[in-house]
Amino acid sequence: MTAYYKELQPADPYRIRLPYPFSNYDRQLLTLLYQPMIGAEAIAFYLTLWAEGEASGDEATHYTLMNTLGNPISKIFEARIQLEAIGLLKTYRKDDGNRCFIYELCPPLDPKTFFMDPLLSMFLFSKIGEPSYRRVRNRFLIHSEIPRDFEEVSRTFTDIFQPVHAKAGYPPIQEDLQERKKGAYEADAEFDFALLRQGLSEQLVPKRVLTATIKDFISKLGYLYGWGPLEMQKVILLAIEDDYKLTVEGLKKSASEYYKFTVSTTAPQLVQVHKETPKLTEEAPKTKQDELLVYLETAPPIQVLRDIANGSEPLPADVELANQLVITHGMKPPVVNVLLQYVLLRTDMKLTKAYVEKIASHWLRKNVTTAKEAMEIARVEHTQYMKWKSEGSPTAVAKPFTGNGNRKPVREEKLPEWFHKKDDMPVAKAEPRNESLEVEKQKLLAKLALKKGKGG
Repeated sequence: MTAYYKELQPADPYRIRLPYPFSNYDRQLLTLLYQPMIGAEAIAFYLTLWAEGEASGDEATHYTLMNTLGNPISKIFEARIQLEAIGLLKTYRKDDGNRCFIYELCPPLDPKTFFMDPLLSMFLFSKIGEPSYRRVRNRFLIHSEIPRDFEEVSRTFTDIFQPVHAKAGYPPIQEDLQERKKGAYEADAEFDFALLRQGLSEQLVPKRVLTATIKDFISKLGYLYGWGPLEMQKVILLAIEDDYKLTVEGLKKSASEYYKFTVSTTAPQLVQVHKETPKLTEEAPKTKQDELLVYLETAPPIQVLRDIANGSEPLPADVELANQLVITHGMKPPVVNVLLQYVLLRTDMKLTKAYVEKIASHWLRKNVTTAKEAMEIARVEHTQYMKWKSEGSPTAVAKPFTGNGNRKPVREEKLPEWFHKKDDMPVAKAEPRNESLEVEKQKLLAKLALKKGKGG
């Protein structure tokens, strides 16, 4: 964990920027909605920047923050990146020989936007549990709905104002008018809406219903549940109403139902993943070993399970085991990736929980934190791990080698072929459908019910 030394030093100066004065209501949102997700130290860092930003905009060094918070520079850096990830802070750096920073504080999201967001609301739910979640949601949300017999007729910007074209002497508009508001976050994921549209006929899902808000929500749901365009087509077909309306609430409900039908009745959890600062390299990986290492450092564990199974969706028990290693035992995702790959490829694709936990316990005691370290200890301890597998106990004493040829030599596994070919696989295209909306929904529900029945 030395990457932060390259990013931040105690002597680095900083300035604070507040877009506008924040209120006591913002402080309540920080305390009750954001603090359970990112912890008290990150919120204390935010409040300290807030207080200093209101007092003056003078430049100071990070020694000031260390003395105020009573934390080392590593804790300051950890708090900073947590605030950045959750959408509460933007960091700007100038490095012309004398490195300095500008910290721009972003206000917390308003309660309605927060609880409508699938990632943030699920993150908070997983941290505080259902009773506390319902209590805090009822505190901040105003339950005054617009009557159903009212229809929104508000004009959009382009309905009233016409853009000025470049030929008139003004530069063209480069940004979307529905730009993300300050305080929001980015899921850091791209969604293939072109492929999504290929499987949705205009008669069933008119293009007009995929507004910017709906597309943004579809992208977030795909990120939350680990789904691509083909899965989200089914969610949309379940969510669209008879009058061809598509709402955020309908998508949220349909995604939850589809997940319960196809994956698990337990809602997915979001955990904070500590990503090491990537090393800047000008060259692509030169060897298969380097390519595999980059893959194991960056892929989520569920993707590793899919790839080993040639793209098939992993069983809920396997996903739960991977989640327990990260959430309960605190293993780094790259280390979990190596462990999953090692066990599956060297034990004939059998993922035995007890065996996985024995190796995981050993790696935790050895403080293995990177994929490279995990791969090395797996090579060194392979003979011992194979004994654990065959004898059923990590404490059993190994029998001495008598030279009679009974002991089988350790077989060195090749790199998985699926990894090097996975980018070349063509993406399946869904056939457009022309059935009526109701018939299509009933077909999909029947398939899901049949699949669930076989799984039970």
